Amino acid sequence: MLQISTNKIARVIVRARERDGKAEFDASLKQYIADMNRDEQASLVAVMWIGRDTFDASELEEAIQTAKAEATSPTESYLLAIPLLPDYLESGLEALGYSVEEVEDGFL
Repeated sequence: MLQISTNKIARVIVRARERDGKAEFDASLKQYIADMNRDEQASLVAVMWIGRDTFDASELEEAIQTAKAEATSPTESYLLAIPLLPDYLESGLEALGYSVEEVEDGFL
């Protein structure tokens, strides 16, 4: 079970698409992720991993536990270094059975 709201994931997706090299969006997104609790950050990483096929959707709990166990750098730095972050998050949500359009519409 995800330990982060889909609205928070949608916010990360939207902000990651807006950043496009703009320092103010980078700083804002970095702080937004840094302000999440450990469970939310681990779930966010797990969704990204599922989206890039590192884990299968049926392995969500394992992905979350692995994200917690392997966190060696700040989550925000790790995620923002991934160029396809918004695409992977969308794919991960879809693999988990969420409608990305509904999730993003709920955020916007």
